[in-house]
Amino acid sequence: MIGDRPPGSSEPSRREQIYRVAGRLFSERGYHATSMRDLAAELGIQGGSLYAHISGKEELLSEIVQRAARQFDEALFSLRTEDLTPQERLREAMSRHLTVIAENMETATVFFHEWKHLSPEPLSAVISWRDGIEAFYRELIAQGVEAGVYRLDLNIKMAANLVLSSVNWAYTWYRPGGQLSPQDVAASFEQMLLSGLEQPVLEKPIREKK
Repeated sequence: MIGDRPPGSSEPSRREQIYRVAGRLFSERGYHATSMRDLAAELGIQGGSLYAHISGKEELLSEIVQRAARQFDEALFSLRTEDLTPQERLREAMSRHLTVIAENMETATVFFHEWKHLSPEPLSAVISWRDGIEAFYRELIAQGVEAGVYRLDLNIKMAANLVLSSVNWAYTWYRPGGQLSPQDVAASFEQMLLSGLEQPVLEKPIREKK
C-alpha cells in the first residue's frame, strides 16, 4: 500500500496508520457514521492530533478511493500489451479485478460503497475513472467480437456492464480464506457469463453409414 513511511522503516507512519484505521472504520460503519473522534479513539490519540497529519475526514476518503483506483489500474491496464487471446485477456481481467478486491476488502468496500459522499471535484475524478474502466472492458469484449470468438450481434456495452458488475459486486459477499480463491470465482463467472458471449459451435452433420 502506498504511504509516507520513512525510508528504511518497517513500521507504518502515523499518517499511514490513520489511513488504515479510517479504511476499516469507513467499511464497518460507513463514512458518515464515523467521526474524527471515533478515529482518534481507535488510534489512541487526542482528536486534535489528527489534524497534524490530515486536513479532515474527506481527505481520508478521497485518498482511500484514489489508492483503490490505482490498484485496479496497475492490475488491469498492463493486459493491453500481454500476448493473450481475447477470451484469456477478459478472463484474466476478471481474475485480477477480483484479486484486488479480495486482497483489499476494507478498501474495496469503501471504494464501491462510500465514494458517492465525496465533494464534486474528487467525485468527478472517480466518475471519470469509472468511465475509463467501463471503456476498458468494452474494449476487451470488442476485441473478441472482432476476432470472431464472441457473437457478432453482441451488445458490447451491455455485456461489459454485466461482466464489470459481477466482479465489482463481489466485495459484498466474497470472504478471503474461504473455499473459493479469486481465480476460482473468475473461472465460475467465466463459465456462466462468457459462454453466453461466445459464438455457438456448429455441430457437424452425422453421416449415415453405408
